[in-house]
Parts: sequence; C-alpha cells; structure tokens
Amino acid sequence: MRTVIAPPHAWALGLALAFVSLSTAAHADTLRRFALIAGNDTGGNDTRPLSYARDDARKMHDLLTRLGGVAASDAKLLLDDDAKDFLSALSELEQRARAAQARGERTALFVYYSGHAKDGALRLGDSRLAFDALKRRLAEAPVDIRIAILDSCRSGALTRTKGARKAPAFDVESGAARDARGVVILTSSAADEDSQESDALGGSYFSHHLTSGLLGDADRSGDGRVTLFEAYSHAYARTVADTADSSAGPQHPTFSYDLAGNGDLVLTDLRANAEGLVVPGGAPAGAYYFVDPGGLVVAELDKGADTERRVALAPGTYRVKRRLSDRLRIGDVEIARGRTTVLEEPRLKDAPFSDDPVKGAGRGRDSWWAFGLTGGYQSFFDAATRQSLFLSVPLFGAEAELHDYFRRDWVWGFDASVGGTRGVLALPTLAGPSYRYSVVNLGTSLTTEWPLGRVSPFVGARLAYLILGRQFEDAAFPDQRFAMVSPGLVAGARFQLTRRLHLTARGRAQYLQYTVDAQRSLGYWELAALLTYEP
Repeated sequence: MRTVIAPPHAWALGLALAFVSLSTAAHADTLRRFALIAGNDTGGNDTRPLSYARDDARKMHDLLTRLGGVAASDAKLLLDDDAKDFLSALSELEQRARAAQARGERTALFVYYSGHAKDGALRLGDSRLAFDALKRRLAEAPVDIRIAILDSCRSGALTRTKGARKAPAFDVESGAARDARGVVILTSSAADEDSQESDALGGSYFSHHLTSGLLGDADRSGDGRVTLFEAYSHAYARTVADTADSSAGPQHPTFSYDLAGNGDLVLTDLRANAEGLVVPGGAPAGAYYFVDPGGLVVAELDKGADTERRVALAPGTYRVKRRLSDRLRIGDVEIARGRTTVLEEPRLKDAPFSDDPVKGAGRGRDSWWAFGLTGGYQSFFDAATRQSLFLSVPLFGAEAELHDYFRRDWVWGFDASVGGTRGVLALPTLAGPSYRYSVVNLGTSLTTEWPLGRVSPFVGARLAYLILGRQFEDAAFPDQRFAMVSPGLVAGARFQLTRRLHLTARGRAQYLQYTVDAQRSLGYWELAALLTYEP
C-alpha cells in the first residue's frame, strides 16, 4: 500500500539494514565493516513506482564509504535488483565476514534497502522477500553486529518483537562498545503507517534526516562522531515534525535494540577524511540548509549560539541558506577534497524569499528525459480518401519525452517521423500515372499517465504538422504537396522492460481540414510502438 501526497509524493518502502562501526578513541580494537545497500523504485504491478529509492541508496552508499569506515571493496550497491540478487549479495558478504572472523577480526554488517514493502514482505520489483525470512537471515549472519534500518510503508512490522518500541530514543550505556554483539533494527514508520518522500529533499523524509544527521546534524555532543543513539533520536524527531501536517499523517520511526555489551555504537566519524564544512561558534544560531546545484537539500544543520558545528559534505559546490523571519541569507561555498572549509558569515547575502534555491515540487531534479525510436502505420478513416488521395503508409521516426516537468506523471513529447509508398493515380478524369507518395509527420503531445507497477496507461492531446506529397515519375505531371496543422488525441500504455528501457504501445486519432478542391473534414489514425531509453 502506498499513500499519494502532493506536492511531496508519498512512497512506500525502503528497507534498510545497517551496520556500522563501533569506535572508541582509546582502544585499538579493529572492526571489519561490510555493507549491502539496495534501492528499488518498483514493487510489482499493484504498486506505484517510487521516485527516490535508488537515490536514497546511492546517498547511503556514499556516506558509509566516506565516513562510516566501510571500504569500497566491502560495500555492495544494488539498484533495481530482485530478491535473488539481494540474497546472493548478502551471501557473498557473509562469506567474506566469516573469513575475516577466522583471522581473528571482529565484524559488523550494514544492510540498507530502500523500496516498496507490502503484506509483510519487501517488494523488489516483481519479487518478494518476507520480513520473517529477512529477520532470520540477520539473526543467523556470521557477524558480531548486525543493524537493520528499514525506510518503508508499514516497516514497523519488522520490529514486532519483544522490546520493540515506537519512541524517539532509547537508553544506551556510555563507554566503549568494543565487546558489543547482537542486532539493532531501525524502521522509518510504524506497522500501520505509510512512509513518505519529498520532492524538495529528493528522497524520503526518514532517509534524508538520517543521512543529514550522520553528516553532522545529529552530533549533539560536538565530539565529531555520530552515534546510533544520536542518529536515531535526530531522525525520529525530524521525521515526525516534517510529516505531522501531511495528508498521510505523522510518521513515527521505530526500533528494536538487542545488543549485548556496553557502550554506544559510532556510526560515522565526521573527521574521517578531514573534508567538510565547519560553522564556527561565532556564526548566528539557527537552521542552516545546504543545497546542491540541482536545488535539493542534501543536509541540514541546527546550530546553537556560541557552538561550533561540523557537516561532512562531500566535495563540491553548495548553496548555503539560512531562513530569517523576513528574508533569506544565501551564499555559495566550495568543499575541496581532503580539506576543511570554514563558513564565513559575511559571505552570505540578504535575499528575498523568491530567491530560495530549493526547487519546487515537480520541477528540477524530478524531471527526466527519455529518447526512442518508433515504428507505426498511418491510415485515413474514409475509404475513398485513402485509396486515391492520401494513401496508407508505414511510419518510422524518433521521439523525445520530458517526464514530470509540468507536474507529476505528465509527459511532454516531441516526435518526428517519415513514411512513403508507391501509388497509381486513379481519378474520374485521369488514370494511370504512377507516383511516389510521402509523409512527413512532426508533432508535440502532452499526456498524463497512471503508473501501475511496470505498466503506465496514458491519455492526452497532440498537435501535429503534416506534410503530404506526390512525386510523379512522368515529368509532365508537376509534384504536389499539401501541408496542414492537425490536432488529435493519443492513448496507450508504457511498459518498463528494464530500469532504463521502456516499450510503449500507442494509438492516435487526428483531424485535418482539406481545402484544395473543396472543404472536406478528414480524420486519420496512427498505431505505433515506441522503444525508449532513459539516460
């Protein structure tokens, strides 16, 4: 089940199982970290495709390999893979963890999945992975620490065990966690709640606030490390606050904590590679937002007075925004690889709210292009017309589609096709000359579609410019050409073959006014198949 919210669109699942490292400044105990990160935007024919599950997975993969102590060779990133691929990747990591344990290393496993969940199972495309089977697999994994983070509709069903709670925090004893063993499961919503995603954030609320917290916003102690306790408390509070007024209602993350041993778990080390941004203690207090060139909020920071804060942004250029009661404070900052940048308040400038760099819903990042080739057939409805005036012809062409630009699930299309055949003139006063009949078909269309799993039916309108011509083989007859604007309707269905490849079956009905020798209203139809690729 998925809830649709506008402008932020609701989404369903995102399972996340997450390991991360135990860390203590005084103890040299090593912890080998493995991570399985998966994102799937589809969940079968009875679910609506998600927008950001794969993006959430990419962000988590980047965060863990940069700040979470997971070597790139020990991390697996799966995008739109099925349950079989998921379990196969998990088996490979378990085998490597078993070998590490045999060498005397302590191990931990992080598994993150973002996608659909329904009826007690993860929905990885058309495949299923039952919650119970996943919990058993985690419990039996040959590692010391296993942490599961599930970001999905009704994901709280995974924590329906003794001790599971829907609460903003949990008690963890302070001190070193080097001897900890067990399983921790975090979920984005309760068992009877929908998880939601946001266009402005470019991801789910829970995953955004979790990753933003792990980048530094959750580091309330100021020691440059974000612990499990800090990350979950931060993600819980911000997720509930951001979804409180949504049409789906507030979303409450849950947890199940079953670790033996003392101490909290450190998830990210903000000083791991010495790069990022420092907001000095003298900077004004308030909420700071860091926006990427695409207009998406990649991290947030709630700064107190006279408190230095750090956010471990990846190298790149960001727009910094601080919102005041009557205006914005905006400036650009460049994060260099391997270097720490200090935010200088004088570099921020006053700007009106109209200059807010955060994109609106349905624009910017959410728009995407698809390009394809088409083959079809055109024929006029009137028998006399298609026999003697405008012949029936096959058409071949190319098309480009801009999805979700005007609004969610709207498609703006541009098409061009050509066709031709041979004919013999047959008029009451003249018969016999043969000719080459040609069609040039240029058009633009606007359609709305209803995604139903891998199938998306659509309807809409099209405006075409049609050029029809006859070129006689006998030079005594002049060539003829007729051009006109032709409005019409279009309907069909788009089928997702792979993550980037789509097959569309489409029909059109068009109208034109013929004015050469008489006023005649004519109609024609086109049937076509379109194969498109999403870059």
